[in-house]
Amino acid sequence: MNLQLEGKKALITGSSKGIGEAIARRLALEKAVVIIHGRNRAQTEKVANAIVAEGGKAFFVTGDLTSNDDVQHLVDEAEKLAGGIDILVNNAGGSGGIKESWSETQTASWTSTYDRNVLAALRVTTRLLSAMKQNQWGRIINISSIAAIMPPPSAPDYSASKAAMNAMTVSLAKAVAAEGVTVNSVSPGTVHSATLEERFREVAQQQKLLDKDAPWHDIERVVLPLFAQVPAGRVGKPDDIAQAVAFLASPLAGYITGINLRIDGAMSAGL
Repeated sequence: MNLQLEGKKALITGSSKGIGEAIARRLALEKAVVIIHGRNRAQTEKVANAIVAEGGKAFFVTGDLTSNDDVQHLVDEAEKLAGGIDILVNNAGGSGGIKESWSETQTASWTSTYDRNVLAALRVTTRLLSAMKQNQWGRIINISSIAAIMPPPSAPDYSASKAAMNAMTVSLAKAVAAEGVTVNSVSPGTVHSATLEERFREVAQQQKLLDKDAPWHDIERVVLPLFAQVPAGRVGKPDDIAQAVAFLASPLAGYITGINLRIDGAMSAGL
């Protein structure tokens, strides 16, 4: 299917690795011009160069999305490099690596997590929205999490911040629907990463289920049920998320706005 993305210009925050990198690569395969963003210049430039080497069109920008000055600079640079931005994927964020319990959670953690997820997306979005409205065309896709609708007992700050992103998505979608701009969120479930695979292998060894160096398919099969009940029987791949984002970013999805697309192998299936 031709997603009609050739020549469209996309800024993907947090795209120097993981899901963000997969999204950037998928959009580049669809012939969009992609702007890679990260905080580590060397890694960010490496991803952009790899996309170019594979025949895609890519540039890179760096900056801290919790800094107003950094955001203004990177948005200005992205627009200069690409000649405007048609598609924004707010992927940067995350939990920060600390999973506090309710008995130890601190307000400072909530403030930091909210800033890193919700306000970071807000800072970039508000700087690009006017041009999208003026052009009567734009796509904004917020990468949320299944934790927003299935919050676990730990890391409440993260779940709450992602739920806020979902609410922000719906509100903005209603505000700009008549101006050719769509706004959607995507909520990944358990997705493969180097960190996740390492943890699964450690658990397999500790629980004496399999040798740590067993094939990944076997590790995934026996360890995944200990972490999450996923009817699909596997963790997601970054490209599972990327392909869905590419469709939502395309002209073909012009009447889809204000949704939260769950990509989780039916883990959160329900009416």
